[in-house]
Amino acid sequence: MAGRNDGADRRARRRAALLASASAALGRELTGPDPVRDGDWSVVLRCTDKAGPADGHSTVIVKVYPPGPDSGRRFAAEAAGLALVGDTGLAPELLAADQRSLTVVMSDLGRAPSLADALLAIGQNRAGRALLDWAEACGRLAVAVAGREPEFARLQRQYAGGESDDSFEADLQQRVLGVAERAALLGVTAPDGLVTELAEVAAEVARRAYPVFSPGDICPDNNLLTPGGVRFIDFEASGYHSVFLDAAYLRMPFSTCWCVFRLPPDLRDAAEERYRLQVARIWPELAVGHTWELGVRRAVAAWSLNSMWWLLGRALIADESLEPDAVAAPRTRQLMRHRWRVLAAELDAGKEFPAIRAMAHALLAATADWHADELPVYPALR
Repeated sequence: MAGRNDGADRRARRRAALLASASAALGRELTGPDPVRDGDWSVVLRCTDKAGPADGHSTVIVKVYPPGPDSGRRFAAEAAGLALVGDTGLAPELLAADQRSLTVVMSDLGRAPSLADALLAIGQNRAGRALLDWAEACGRLAVAVAGREPEFARLQRQYAGGESDDSFEADLQQRVLGVAERAALLGVTAPDGLVTELAEVAAEVARRAYPVFSPGDICPDNNLLTPGGVRFIDFEASGYHSVFLDAAYLRMPFSTCWCVFRLPPDLRDAAEERYRLQVARIWPELAVGHTWELGVRRAVAAWSLNSMWWLLGRALIADESLEPDAVAAPRTRQLMRHRWRVLAAELDAGKEFPAIRAMAHALLAATADWHADELPVYPALR
């Protein structure tokens, strides 16, 4: 009992310190707080702002990044992203940001389910409609801040206290280039020509073809399905990158997420088209099927190869749920094999990258004894 009380006391003291930092950043007293999330990467609190709107009572969201090697980068991206898109109506408004305490204060959009909630629950019509609305909102956000890369870079430097950050593309490139090392863990040797093909995929990432703004981590749980429409709430990886990296999120689907199941092909294609129609307002060339298909296939390759760095190691240790506390989540081996199946199918269809295709098929063959069931369709869409 004493240990439990000590833990509660520590959490209470920590939240009080975070509340003080947020109050100082905002320049007026906040009270509460009501914990929203208390994770390793960030702590999110809902706090009362008595000096808010005319009714004399409102709440704000406080997000604080604990000290760590990437905390400053995530804080700067969050603050810069919110500052850039705050006038679009598609995200919270940035109210304050303090670099010293890595604290962001933003407007509170209220309590609402996310796209993940809709897809993992029961109710096909609601889930399908939510997915289409979400895909269109991703495109609308990109259109709303098109061409504002210099402004974002300035904001990022401001909140980082230095240079703008491009580690997202750099990290993704390095993981793509080093994927033969991961395949070797399963005894799969590099086919002839693999190094050249991996370099080509990495170069596509670096090229930022048709750049658009994105929150970065567009996982289905990083949004709210509000009465006014879809709103995005996580910008700690925000920035401008190739449009195809977000398009591939839909096709795979959801390249870096825990809540991954399959989408029915017709619904998946309709959602991808909703997104494409929006971003083609910025880049009319994307209306050409060949341009779009080529770009999305290469982005699928980049994301699929990237997943071998964070997912394969877990799959080799044990076949566990990707999110044990979730109501529904795929198993590690199930999802890893799904990524390879999608990669092989995309490259087979496009008759591209024969060495990467051969590696994907070899990885599937090498893990046949995992006996992992095929990834099912989302619960709400079965």
